[in-house]
Amino acid sequence: MSALTVGVVGAGRVGAVLGAALTAAGHRVVAAAAVSAASRDRAARLLPGAAILPADEVARAADDLLLLSVPDDALASVVSGLSATGALRAGQIVAHTSGAHGLAVLGDLHGMALHPAMTFTGTDHDLERLPGIAWGVTATDRAFAARLVADLGGIPEWVAEDARPVYHAALAHGANHLVTLVNEAADLLRAAGIAEPSRILSPLLHAALDNALRMGDAALTGPVSRGDAGTVGKHLDRMPAEAVPAYLALARRTADRAIASGRLRPQDATLLLDVLSRAAVGSPS
Repeated sequence: MSALTVGVVGAGRVGAVLGAALTAAGHRVVAAAAVSAASRDRAARLLPGAAILPADEVARAADDLLLLSVPDDALASVVSGLSATGALRAGQIVAHTSGAHGLAVLGDLHGMALHPAMTFTGTDHDLERLPGIAWGVTATDRAFAARLVADLGGIPEWVAEDARPVYHAALAHGANHLVTLVNEAADLLRAAGIAEPSRILSPLLHAALDNALRMGDAALTGPVSRGDAGTVGKHLDRMPAEAVPAYLALARRTADRAIASGRLRPQDATLLLDVLSRAAVGSPS
């Protein structure tokens, strides 16, 4: 693809990194909007050649591609605000990085939804993670979108407009809630007197994730998948009260999946489900 003149609105963790990746691919990021001090610092580090300008001036400077990397709930107002200023024009492609939104949020603009399926920290390390990742793309011009994703080292996964909320829910559920789950487990280990939870969790969780991705529900192990009601009851009796609701919700869902996949016979699950039900009644909301 020939070099594009690009502007980035939202030099947050995602926008600044993608702007740097576009620069590395030979495109020209000429301007960026960065409001907070953290965003300005990030833009200075990752987009040193970009002028820091208000959003409407960034849009005017972006002759070919305007990248909108703003929070999901702010995207519609950003689009309408830029449209109202007259900063957007024919021939310009507007791409947003929201996973939850598709093309509808862009109205009549020529654009695309371009969501990297990756977690970002806003540092140079993110650039190393981009090659080979999937991008959830919704676009009318699939050829251009595919070339742009290829420039970023990625692989397009075409997501239908009405499927984007479920697509995004899957990623948020898997990645964001995984962080919470890992930290909950680490807190419980600290409560058990383990000073460095990561030494125990790292090999265990890496193996569990690898097995789950390869084997699906066949990777389930542990007391819930075996129907060990007594063990689960002891967990619930001894763990801190604030950890109980999440444990109960995941244990119940694990039991449902174990039964549905044939890992746990319904008759062997009776006592377990009773323990979970009684604990749920007494659990703080």
